[in-house]
Amino acid sequence: MNKMTFKMGQRFSLIAVLVAAMLVLAACGGKKNLRDGDDLPAAGMGGQGGDQGMGMNSGRDIDVRGLEGIDPADRAMFMDPNNPLSTRIIYFDLDQSAIPSRFSQAIQAHGRYLSQHPNVKLRLEGHTDERGTREYNVALGERRAESVQQALQLSGASSSQLSTLSFGEERPAELGSNESAYSKNRRVEFIYTK
Repeated sequence: MNKMTFKMGQRFSLIAVLVAAMLVLAACGGKKNLRDGDDLPAAGMGGQGGDQGMGMNSGRDIDVRGLEGIDPADRAMFMDPNNPLSTRIIYFDLDQSAIPSRFSQAIQAHGRYLSQHPNVKLRLEGHTDERGTREYNVALGERRAESVQQALQLSGASSSQLSTLSFGEERPAELGSNESAYSKNRRVEFIYTK
């Protein structure tokens, strides 16, 4: 009976360790540090001054997330919070795919950059908050990405440089069922690819 109790204790300990590891991974992986202030996201991906980008800290490898297709010599422009190219997330209002006017300067800057660099490719990833059906959210994420795609084309980008992808509600930037999380999840992310 002692051996059986010991083996049961080992199994319980192993399960407890695995559950704890899963909880830690879920907490780390499900919430990105957008560094965009208090409750509502600023124009961009967060960052100091409102627009730097998806949890980016200068000098670290994470700085290039979404910039893999950008020449390393140009990446500083995308990291400078005073440059509209640092805005690489467009946030949307509830159930909307119209681009808020506060993102006009960023859209124009990205469109100009793409027109001046015809070999650069940009994937626009559409996202939604958790409200609504899966099908509705995938369609809304796609409409948001297509809206940004059209605006970039009007600003000089070529259709051959742009692609869209919708994740719907599947990849939240922030976990939670409150307006703070919802506002960060209604977005289109700019992913410059190789």
